[in-house]
Amino acid sequence: MLDTEPDLSTNPFSHIDFTSGAVAAVSGGSDSIALLLLLKDHLDRTAPATRLLAVTIDHGLRSGSAAEAQSVAKLCARLGISHRILTWSGPKPSTGLPAAAREARYRLLAEAAQAEGIGLILTGHTADDQAETVLMRQAREEGLARDGGQGHAEMAGRGLAGMAPATLYDWREWIVRPLLGLRREALRDVLRRENVGWADDPTNIDAAFERPRVRAALADSNGAQRIDDALALAAHEGRARSQLGLAAASLIGDFATRLSCGLFRLDPLLLNTGDERAAVYALRILLAMTGGIAFLPDQARSEALFGRLRAGFLCATLSRTVVDSRRSAIFLRREARGLPAAATLTGSTLWDGRRRITLNDSSSALLIAPLGMAAAKRLATGQGKAPPSLMRAALAAEPALWHAGECLGLPGYGLKSAMMEVRPVVTPFARFLPSFDLAPAQAVAGLIGAAPVPPLPFSGHSAG
Repeated sequence: MLDTEPDLSTNPFSHIDFTSGAVAAVSGGSDSIALLLLLKDHLDRTAPATRLLAVTIDHGLRSGSAAEAQSVAKLCARLGISHRILTWSGPKPSTGLPAAAREARYRLLAEAAQAEGIGLILTGHTADDQAETVLMRQAREEGLARDGGQGHAEMAGRGLAGMAPATLYDWREWIVRPLLGLRREALRDVLRRENVGWADDPTNIDAAFERPRVRAALADSNGAQRIDDALALAAHEGRARSQLGLAAASLIGDFATRLSCGLFRLDPLLLNTGDERAAVYALRILLAMTGGIAFLPDQARSEALFGRLRAGFLCATLSRTVVDSRRSAIFLRREARGLPAAATLTGSTLWDGRRRITLNDSSSALLIAPLGMAAAKRLATGQGKAPPSLMRAALAAEPALWHAGECLGLPGYGLKSAMMEVRPVVTPFARFLPSFDLAPAQAVAGLIGAAPVPPLPFSGHSAG
């Protein structure tokens, strides 16, 4: 138990469901140490049997990082908290290092959570981090606008929502940020009262990186007001992003249908719903999903495509997706170009950004490759759902099992499911799904028959 009550207006953990335990990401900095102490105090008072694992990621980028990780280990031992140190090994990129380190950190945290059967990861991101994130994105979008970049208004709106309260990683673990409403200095006051120290990462003041530059700029006399304004903007844009997602999800549910593997039908009524902004957003999500693209297609190009669809029939390609508009419907399928080359697979593999493949036969003589048009023409594709030519073209872009130049088929079309399992992936939300985008992700999962979104780890809420 903390010796003194923290000077916090509300309990940041009261709405979180800890039934399955929690992994706390603890770097050794003040924010994550405060997270650990406050979380331990909350669980001791409300759910003392909860499994709690602290994990420190040593990125191996500084000479003192290993010692800092050991300091966290000593603190955890004193507090009676299980602790693990995981190291980011292997070569480090010469550019984009912060993003690569962040990806490695989440991957290692998720692996630790999976090993313990825990589906919840907590990080110590604060209101200061949120404000810095929003100001960084705002500066980028203002620069894009000055340079004449298209689609900057929509991009800014999504980015200015900042970090979501929760983000689903790899469709498995929820990453929750319970301290987003708390200022860093208030958390440090808690540590000072408890006589608990923390490590100051020198990269946090290294002007070579963008975030430290923004942090330094907020130290002037106007910094407090700028932080308050950024947080208000993030709250407003977060609500707007969620509302847009709800509207787009409703349109996907009403007007999109899956006809077969890789082939989708859009009712032309989607083009005239009265909510063009939501309809364009829904179209962008469906294009990214069909093409297996992790990012939504450009806003301006999507709006232009939407306008052309309204004007009449066409056949166009955007984000690796063929858009074939006919009198009765608009059809979406993966284009034939740029498909993965034939390759041997082991274990579970993400194929073309669209399919999670598990090969149950480890024979090196078996290859995964696109079905191809010649093999697709030999399949019975059914009648009445769509023009047979479109059915065949969609199937041709699906992953099939091959042996010695002969196609053995694909699941549902001649191939025994025991040999190869293929599961649809909810692109573009498969890797990171911010809770802002929960509704459209659910709609896409339902459309393609993917696994449902794991329930949100908030009391009284669910992904359903």
